[in-house]
Amino acid sequence: MLDNQKKNNVKETLHSKNKIVNDPVYGLINIPSKPIYDIIEHPHFQRLRRIKQLGLTDYVYPGAVHTRFQHTLGAVHLLTSAINVLKSKNIEITVDEEKAATLAILLHDIGHGPFSHSLEYIIIKKYGHEELSLLFMESLNKEFDGELDLAIKIFKNQYHKKFLHQLISSQLDVDRLDYLRRDSFYTGVSEGIVGSDRIIKMLNVVNDQLVVEAKGIHSIEKFLISRWLMYWQVYLHKTVVSTEQLLINIFKRVKYLINQKKDIYLTKELKFFLNNPNSDTSDISIVLNNFSAIDDSDILGSLKRWANSSDKVLSMLSEKLLNRKLLKIEIQDTPFEESKISKLKKDASSLLNLTEQEVDFFVFTDHISKNAYSTFDDKIQILYKNGTIVDVAEASDMLNISVLSKTVRKYFLCYPKEIDI
Repeated sequence: MLDNQKKNNVKETLHSKNKIVNDPVYGLINIPSKPIYDIIEHPHFQRLRRIKQLGLTDYVYPGAVHTRFQHTLGAVHLLTSAINVLKSKNIEITVDEEKAATLAILLHDIGHGPFSHSLEYIIIKKYGHEELSLLFMESLNKEFDGELDLAIKIFKNQYHKKFLHQLISSQLDVDRLDYLRRDSFYTGVSEGIVGSDRIIKMLNVVNDQLVVEAKGIHSIEKFLISRWLMYWQVYLHKTVVSTEQLLINIFKRVKYLINQKKDIYLTKELKFFLNNPNSDTSDISIVLNNFSAIDDSDILGSLKRWANSSDKVLSMLSEKLLNRKLLKIEIQDTPFEESKISKLKKDASSLLNLTEQEVDFFVFTDHISKNAYSTFDDKIQILYKNGTIVDVAEASDMLNISVLSKTVRKYFLCYPKEIDI
């Protein structure tokens, strides 16, 4: 048996070795330091292996089964590259700042729940994933004796070098650069491919703000167009929307049954949140421990149980999702007529033997909306050789930024495919 001192020496030796990961998008990538490696090894972070990056998108693109874990390591790799580029251009970034920024990007998605955005605010209603990420960071900071103090300041944009926060969260951050390229790779949608390497090489800092040298403007134009196309071709694909809405309605039905005091299968952690709507006001460590124990597999396991539920609505909805018998979806630019919705509800009620209240889980309408570039957030600034800095909206000859910055709203209507209209 090794004594404690020898065990510690072995542990330090292991950490001192260069850790590399073979990533299908970038090839071999380095884990920069011991604190980064230690956080990656933490159970809270390992959970991201069991949460798909694109939720239920694999119902449309079967290859889209990559995880938040993979995406986060990719973002760390891009951040390391960006910092090295900036330092080569005489931008002062200390060792501590580099470590803190890396920790911040490493943990930027740790607050995601099962199936990523699909169930946001459904399992835990008080916090979105960014707020939960911050709560996890603060919790880990206590566990790691203040190791994340500076990382949290950068994450919250409370550090004086604002460009470090912009690398992590802005309209041109390494998060977006990775997920567009990675999601394109795994879905096979080539329209999403962006020149992340060239964009990073064109980064600079002026007056504490992240800028892009003018030589990189065409890469930025491609980045904005790719993001726009990926949203409407992948992230908001109508079948993906239908699938996510089905999952949301399953949880709405579960909550309804709980309110009706019906006996329903729930894991211990789901019971903590769903049986007690105010559970998110409990001791935050209890909330985080319960939330971090829930991943995609818990939801899939529950769906299998719910498919055999005595409640007809829950059983039908769960069986539809498990076996991809999705609701039909129509999308248009204007709201759907009430007469059409009413007729569909009447037909569905008759066909499936549903009550007026039950049919709302099968026939419903809502909207989706998105823009590619916001003129209100941190803007993408283009730096010319003469020192002039211009917003990409003015600098681009190709793009009509007024179109890309406009929020497009589309309305959808879901109903059972069995209805003949």
